[in-house]
Amino acid sequence: MMYRIVSVMVLLAFVCLLTFPAAAPAAPPVSNHPATAAAAAAEEHHPQIREAIGSLKRAKEHMEHAAHDFGGHRVEAIRATDEAIHQLEVCLKYDKD
Repeated sequence: MMYRIVSVMVLLAFVCLLTFPAAAPAAPPVSNHPATAAAAAAEEHHPQIREAIGSLKRAKEHMEHAAHDFGGHRVEAIRATDEAIHQLEVCLKYDKD
């Protein structure tokens, strides 16, 4: 039962990360110059997923170094976070865009 609750919490955190992207400064205007177009084509796909992976890794590090065990949920939360990171990395491997 506890595993299910932690899994749902991690899944909800992941959905929130993808739904509410972090604030970032506005990108410079896009030009029609061929070099700029080539750079845009080489730009990384799915930046939100990469941001989510980074956020999950930071959350895991925080849990690993925290002074308390989050009411006994730390070990299971770290395991669920590892699994979420793994699944996102697998998703990126199979991206065919």
